[in-house]
Amino acid sequence: MTPPAKPRVLVLFGGRSSEHAVSCVTAAGVLEAIDRDKYDVVPVGIAKNGQWSLVSSDPAQWSLRSAVLPEVPVSPEPVVLATASDGGAAQELVATGAEQMPRSLGAVDVVLPLLHGPFGEDGTLQGLLEMADVRYVGAGVLASAVGMDKHYMKVVFASAGLSVGPYEVLTDRQWTRDRSACLERAARLGYPVFVKPARAGSSMGISRATSPAELEAAVEHAREFDPKVIVEAGIVGREIEVAVLQGRGTDEPRTSLPGEIAVQPGEHEWYDFEAKYVDGSAAELSCPADLPPYVTDRVRELAARAFDALGTEGLSRVDFFYTPAGELIINEINTMPGFTPISMYPQMWAKSGLTYTELIDELIGLALERKTGLR
Repeated sequence: MTPPAKPRVLVLFGGRSSEHAVSCVTAAGVLEAIDRDKYDVVPVGIAKNGQWSLVSSDPAQWSLRSAVLPEVPVSPEPVVLATASDGGAAQELVATGAEQMPRSLGAVDVVLPLLHGPFGEDGTLQGLLEMADVRYVGAGVLASAVGMDKHYMKVVFASAGLSVGPYEVLTDRQWTRDRSACLERAARLGYPVFVKPARAGSSMGISRATSPAELEAAVEHAREFDPKVIVEAGIVGREIEVAVLQGRGTDEPRTSLPGEIAVQPGEHEWYDFEAKYVDGSAAELSCPADLPPYVTDRVRELAARAFDALGTEGLSRVDFFYTPAGELIINEINTMPGFTPISMYPQMWAKSGLTYTELIDELIGLALERKTGLR
């Protein structure tokens, strides 16, 4: 008898956002760990101009092992997702070179979108995949969009009864019309404050401001990444994170043991991009975090509530502050968290009994299990 065909997994990475290189590094980890005896893996990169193309499946090409950040090149033979020619449920990749007839590159059963930031993690790609009627790993359109926007994320969390820290939102129109009023509103939060692009991740564009001059410069820096900026009051507390994994069928979300990041004394005052991805000795993960048992139970419960509040699917990492007064304040949710082998999300699941390869397998299984369209 002919053995059943392996599910064909399109590993999609790169993208148009400032987190392009982070996405490539994530893909390197996945390409190295995914079970190729179980899945037919098709690596597709998205160049910074938005073009899709088949790329090398060699993890070393997309890693941070060299001094140059990895980048998906523009290809003379782009590819697109199209309805399968045989009318089946799977979609197919089609090569569309300028000087040749379109040709099929085979069907795709599920997409593993390893993109971070705008045009990948914010609902835009998810909408495209929904339109193409193809299954994919991770959150849907609305959850992705809300999870990417730190402003609306906080609105949803507050409405779900989760504690949210003080913040101010500075839109492009407000900043252009009356910069002084914006700075005055933000300064009322008290120093220090953290100034962030509202719709970016991986610590891109984030600054810590301790004075009016630093605040204005921090807003201008954040606006290089997003015209919408959020200013958050500095919160004294430990940074506790929980990895969440969707339950099978109608089961409740699963939560990892909580982890805690401690930035080592030295060049990094906080957990910035360099500490996350470049300086391997800058931060240390403790998992399980040293917390009283009732706090461990509570933070896992709140992480699952945040996951459900956004209607998230697949995976998320939920970040909290644990204050000296014993309060758990939610900071944010990441619907496509850093996913390299040394990233917080896989590490917390490894400490909770699920290996990196098993985690990838479970995420693909969840995606294959769920239907496309409204659900």
